Amino acid sequence: MGMEKKNNPIFKITCLIIFTTAISLLAHSAFAETKIFVKEYTYQASEEDSRNSSRTVSLREVKRLLLEELGTYLESITEVKSFHLTKDQIFTLTAGIVSAEIMEEKWDGKVYWLKARISADQDSVIKSIDTLRKDREKVKELEETRKRSEELLNENERLKKELAGKTGKKKKTAQSYQRNIKNLTAAEWFEKGYALGTSGNYTSAVEAFTNAIELHPQRAGAYNNRGNAYAELGNHQRAIKDYSKAIELDPKFAGTYYNRGLLYADLGNYQQAIKDYSRAIELNPKDAAAYHGRGNAYRMLGNYQQAIKDYSRAIELNPQYVAAYNNRGFLYADLGNYQQAIKDFSKPIELNPKDATAYYSRGFVYDVMLGNHQQAIQDFKIAARLGNTQAQEFLRKEGIVW
Repeated sequence: MGMEKKNNPIFKITCLIIFTTAISLLAHSAFAETKIFVKEYTYQASEEDSRNSSRTVSLREVKRLLLEELGTYLESITEVKSFHLTKDQIFTLTAGIVSAEIMEEKWDGKVYWLKARISADQDSVIKSIDTLRKDREKVKELEETRKRSEELLNENERLKKELAGKTGKKKKTAQSYQRNIKNLTAAEWFEKGYALGTSGNYTSAVEAFTNAIELHPQRAGAYNNRGNAYAELGNHQRAIKDYSKAIELDPKFAGTYYNRGLLYADLGNYQQAIKDYSRAIELNPKDAAAYHGRGNAYRMLGNYQQAIKDYSRAIELNPQYVAAYNNRGFLYADLGNYQQAIKDFSKPIELNPKDATAYYSRGFVYDVMLGNHQQAIQDFKIAARLGNTQAQEFLRKEGIVW
């Protein structure tokens, strides 16, 4: 699953002068791989501006500057270069990985000033970028959030000019402005929830997505991601409720069907899981994970042939799908097709020579099914050295040192 985990305002007729102080620093924390980026932002408010509206706009603007600088830094790192991402794509992904933290702020009723920072653990951020970039739905979600935020900020610039122009629509314009601020605040909470979820802080992610939902109740993605956080916390019923709400708001949200199917399977409701996986596949026929999940559900229901068919389709879509090879291998072994099982367990080893489970599984087939004790011991030894406890226990009983 993939993720991260609370205001309002009004405007005026006088011109708003916005400028940024280009104070930017890159510092090392106690840990060499952690980078800290700091920027300041000053906002000249109109008479109808509140502290909250000024903070909302300033935080979105300063976050943009911080992420641009973080993106420039990451763009120079070898591992990120290998992802073949543009600076713009890096900007979009990091918005769902790190959060801007306000260090200082000042407000005198006319001018709002803040200093904010982003702290980024290099290895963690690179790993998260690698994970996120492979999930098209998450990337699309973050792209839409960024695009919508930029549109709202640009729209508000236009509304400010209208307010300053002494038109007869001042009240309506001010209301539109406030609505935009509300949506900008929701976007900030959404991104914060994403970043918190990515870092494993699921309780805070739930709070952040809840705030986003309160401000923008019609956003399916916020329910879906809160559902992900609830699922990580083991609150399956709340997660299913959120997934169902997301589907109600957006019946074509393929990822939410997959997420709900996953939970139904965890709860033992395999028939409902199959329905959700099938709907996810219908909406996104290239979703290898949905085929794999449905294969697991069919397997639990004893429909091995359909399970193998789904595992095979998952592998066809993603030839590096280690779990699909392993699970198909188990089924081939159960069905007596031991040579095919050996092939399936060998593929994960080829893809990841440190896959202890695959070594143990292949060794088990060699030993129990094919009677090739020598080859089995060789696989068990490697599995044991890689930490597989079942292989270690077997070798101990045999008095074999690994």
